[in-house]
Amino acid sequence: MTNFRTLDDMGDVSGKRVLVRVDLNVPMENGHVTDTTRIERVIPTIEELSGKGAKVILMAHFGRPKGKPVPEMSLRPVAEALEEVMDHDVVFAPDCAGERIDTAIDGMNRGDIMLLENTRFYPGEEQNDPDFIKKLAALGDLYVNDAFSAAHRAHASTEGLARALPAFAGRTMEAELKALEQGLGKPKRPVVAIVGGAKVSTKLDLLTNLVKKVDALVIGGGMANTFLAARGAQVGKSLCEHDLGATAKQIMIEAASAGCAVVLPVDAVVAREFKAGADSETVAIDAVPEDAMILDVGPKSVAAVNEWIDRAETLVWNGPLGAFEIAPFDQATVAAARHAADRTRTGDLVSVAGGGDTVAALNKAGVTDAFTYVSTAGGAFLEWMEGKPLPGVEALA
Repeated sequence: MTNFRTLDDMGDVSGKRVLVRVDLNVPMENGHVTDTTRIERVIPTIEELSGKGAKVILMAHFGRPKGKPVPEMSLRPVAEALEEVMDHDVVFAPDCAGERIDTAIDGMNRGDIMLLENTRFYPGEEQNDPDFIKKLAALGDLYVNDAFSAAHRAHASTEGLARALPAFAGRTMEAELKALEQGLGKPKRPVVAIVGGAKVSTKLDLLTNLVKKVDALVIGGGMANTFLAARGAQVGKSLCEHDLGATAKQIMIEAASAGCAVVLPVDAVVAREFKAGADSETVAIDAVPEDAMILDVGPKSVAAVNEWIDRAETLVWNGPLGAFEIAPFDQATVAAARHAADRTRTGDLVSVAGGGDTVAALNKAGVTDAFTYVSTAGGAFLEWMEGKPLPGVEALA
């Protein structure tokens, strides 16, 4: 999607009330934020608007309070963390709608920043209720969405407000949408997708969409076992959805008719138990012992993956190649990630990656910063890869 307005299109915002939807759904322990990554990502938009004299009014959700106030899901501790990261005063509002919030906003000076209480404390948020949208819209003059990670939800603060007020993409949203356009919208070809993870059943829509859009689909992780078994390979005690064999075959047929190569492991690292330092061996894919589990792809498979990365102009990555959480079953994922990072650094590859396990795997390989773009959006990134419309993005058009 390229036809969206950004902060560059807003004009003079000095003295304007700007409602900014951000993702502050951060990990917490004992009332303290333990990872500020998501906070850091929205700082550029907040600082830019504040610096231009806008009254910056932040809106976010936290957890799943199911439409009623839950004290443990208050955003108050997040406001404190935001203040620390930004080194700027952040006023916390104990509600996100109503007269006292109107009064608090009226009292803001140019450049002030306020964080409203959890929007999901109201049932109207997740219901995208018109009356709740009106209450929120009354708080602002302009709307900015900087929460791509919540853009797959048609909620009041993500989709409804974008239709009620002049709407713009924040800097993080803008960067994400541009990266995704490079990834699958209008990519440089050849395009290679690496898809891993435990189960085919969780990524059926993704695989079906990708085989129509990419030139090669590398399948790793536990889901590769289902495809191998569908081809007649014995996978021992490996994680495998044997009941999805017909589905795997159908995906391979669709890939062939679309001219998409499906790349499966040719060798594997196997072990009798899944634990750190477990005895393991590398075997050909047609020689997996009956009492062993496939826990990573082998060196020949990594070489094949790297060959495809060498051919690619664009790489889209979602999911690890093996059980990367435990050594030595992280080796294939780390090796392929570092190879992709090297090609990205030299300007030969556009690399776009996303999904929780993927981000963790790239962090482990030490290459997150080397990729063209790494999305922390989770569900929204996956739905984009599946080719599904994202309500919060569509509303910005």
